[in-house]
Amino acid sequence: MRIALYPGSFDPVTKGHVDVATRAAALFDRLIIGVFDAPPKHLLFNTEERVDLMKKALAGTSNVTVESYNCLTIEFAKQIGASSIVRGLRMGSDFEREFDMALMNRKLAPDIETICLMSSAEFQFISSSLLKEAAQGGGDIRVFVPESSAVALMKKLYIASDRPAKVSSKRKRR
Repeated sequence: MRIALYPGSFDPVTKGHVDVATRAAALFDRLIIGVFDAPPKHLLFNTEERVDLMKKALAGTSNVTVESYNCLTIEFAKQIGASSIVRGLRMGSDFEREFDMALMNRKLAPDIETICLMSSAEFQFISSSLLKEAAQGGGDIRVFVPESSAVALMKKLYIASDRPAKVSSKRKRR
């Protein structure tokens, strides 16, 4: 059985993440989405919320499971028996970072291959930080994230800012 790991912080889950996960699931017998418990960045959602959002986003994909982890990604890949680590690439700057990580992982575990999937064109520019900024400014971010992520993001921002949450910013016609 070919098992692959698709790791990330997924804060929040975007349609770009779903796109890469869905395409990777078609290439492997089993795809495990690894939600990193403690990435070195400020997170809006806790681990349980991020796992739940990813499960909701990929609910219809039968060979995908979602788990959290808190060790080195390559060690988690070994623990779950993954033969590959899947990474999504959006732009050139992603390539440099992913290339460095792939080389390090190859030294640590030569039998685990890193496979990079290019993001679909419509998701090339989407990043979690840009989404959070747009949502904080009242932008309608539903085109970039699954509905469950949009609702969760707006609720989270509402709690953080003490202002009314809105999932849509449809303008009135004059």
